[in-house]
Amino acid sequence: MARLILYSILIGGLLQGCGSGLLSVHRPDVQQGNAIEESRLEQVQIGMTQRQVRFLLGEPVLKDPFQGDRRWDYVYYLKPGDGPAVHRRVIILFDGGLVSGIEDSGPRQ
Repeated sequence: MARLILYSILIGGLLQGCGSGLLSVHRPDVQQGNAIEESRLEQVQIGMTQRQVRFLLGEPVLKDPFQGDRRWDYVYYLKPGDGPAVHRRVIILFDGGLVSGIEDSGPRQ
């Protein structure tokens, strides 16, 4: 009987410690999409070919199936385990296989 009481106290104490934040839970970072480097994005210019853009930024996450190769979307999402999420979307527009526009949402939380 004494052992049962001792075990109950011990288990209760361990469970109390888990719930009080004494033991922190590791939360891994979640990263999805293309990590967009500012230095590479700044090199993308109006009039560049799709091949040049692909060399600088990599393969796009999304290609609009209805517009063919006229729009490439580079999407980035980062959720650190201990902080707010960061979203970014860069859209490269093409006309005749050449860059005709660049839309950048910029990093935002």
